[in-house]
Amino acid sequence: MTEKSELPLALRAAYLAMHRHSDAQFAAHGVTADQFVLLATLARGTALTQRELARRMPSDPSTVRAMLVLLEKQGVVERDVHPSDSRARTVALTAAGKRKFRQLWNAGESIRTQMSEAIEPAEASELVRLLTRIAESLNQGVLSASQQTNENDARVSPA
Repeated sequence: MTEKSELPLALRAAYLAMHRHSDAQFAAHGVTADQFVLLATLARGTALTQRELARRMPSDPSTVRAMLVLLEKQGVVERDVHPSDSRARTVALTAAGKRKFRQLWNAGESIRTQMSEAIEPAEASELVRLLTRIAESLNQGVLSASQQTNENDARVSPA
């Protein structure tokens, strides 16, 4: 096999290993790895729209909405009508959500330590840079393919 064919499998294996380990670690706190990512994204700043939250995670809006409904019932997030767009909703952590996130951050320390100890500090910086570049490239490819599909659909005349 070549690096070209091994890269997607290696990325998937690393992601799934991290995801499974995170799910197991956070289960004791009643949260999934994906919900942790959502809470971590909200913890980084001010209230976000649901669409912006989905983009920053990154995840699809319907998955984010389902998680938000559940987390809102648990009292860790609150959703409000956007101040300038009545169709949009803003999302923020509640005080209980901020406490929950701090607990989860501490619970995830062993995962972050294990990951960082697997590689050298310079390799970690390079890995983050390379993964960011891969994600940006793939996201551009998705946008280009989507635009091309839309253009092709526009050219098709109705029967």
